[in-house]
This record gives sequence, C-alpha cells and structure tokens, in this order.
Amino acid sequence: MVDVGVKQFLAEAGAQVESLTAAEAMDLLGKEHVVFVDVRELDERRQGFIPGSVHVPRGYLEFIADPDGPAHNAVLSSGKTLLLYCASGMRSLLAAKRLQEMGLTKVYNLSGGMHAWAKGRGPLDIL
Repeated sequence: MVDVGVKQFLAEAGAQVESLTAAEAMDLLGKEHVVFVDVRELDERRQGFIPGSVHVPRGYLEFIADPDGPAHNAVLSSGKTLLLYCASGMRSLLAAKRLQEMGLTKVYNLSGGMHAWAKGRGPLDIL
C-alpha cells in the first residue's frame, strides 16, 4: 500500500512552484535571462522541442543540476530563470520542485507542457 501518491506529490509541487501558461511562456521565448528546460526523454524530444531549449531528462535532473554532479550543465546554475516543460506539465512540475529543493529559486513550470505549447501554436524545432 502506498501512503503518499502522485496526486499528493503534484499538489505539493503545485503549491510551491509557479506555473506559466503557454502564452506567458511564448512571451519569454528568446529572452536572454530565460532558459527553457526540456525534461522529457530523448524519444519524446525527437518529436519536437521548444527552440533553444536544453535537454535535461527527468531521470538525470539531479546529476545535471548539481555543480558537483558528474554530468553538470552550467546553464542550470547560471542564475537564469529556468522554465521547465514536459509533455503534459506533470513531470516538469515535479522536476521544478526538486530544483527548488536543491536551492534554485527562479524555476517555473510550463502548465500543460508541450500539449499546451502545440495547441497555442508555439514554434518547434526537430532533431
């Protein structure tokens, strides 16, 4: 039996992490101080991704975010605003909460993820 489930994890993350709509996120695209972070798996990213985004698969997030981690990507510790996204906005919400737990403060979630981005006709790049 599970004492704490995904609904509770998402509720806690939602109470802690600010989520932006696709329209709000589109207004930030190309801004120097904002980095879009794709936490999906590589096979999902191959289907299209937000231009200029960095790929940080959810399963490697802590290793990539930690400056002492074996796969650190300096963009995550650059002090820039990080806008995380996944397919639906749930994995990225949990990932954003985790980054905040690691001490990062300017971390946001794309509400609705790539589904909302595509519905809003946001630009896409393909690998």
